[in-house]
Amino acid sequence: QVQLVESGGGLVQSGGSLRLSCAASGRTFSTYTMGWFRQAPGKDREFVAAISGSGGTTNYADSVKGRFTISRDNAKNTVYLQMNSLKPEDTAVYYCASNRLVFAFSIRRADFDSWGQGTQVTVSS
Repeated sequence: QVQLVESGGGLVQSGGSLRLSCAASGRTFSTYTMGWFRQAPGKDREFVAAISGSGGTTNYADSVKGRFTISRDNAKNTVYLQMNSLKPEDTAVYYCASNRLVFAFSIRRADFDSWGQGTQVTVSS
């Protein structure tokens, strides 16, 4: 099992930027995909972005493509989500998650088996 701790959420105006971080422990960090998901009030949790263990492959939801960037520092066991040009509809609790598969890239929700506690991102109009 992987332990995940997110940080970096907050309140920002529309058009602003935030950087989320997620520190991981418990497994060899560079061997598994990491992802970010978000959940807005009254909505299901949705996929935002994912990055392979090596960092060489990424995938984004269409709603954030071109505005958000996922990255990782395997020496620090940390994954990041840089969020630019934020919109009010980006308001949600953001969760990082680790994938159970080793040396494979998957964005299937069912393959993410460890979750952080979440960090609130609020974008005001």
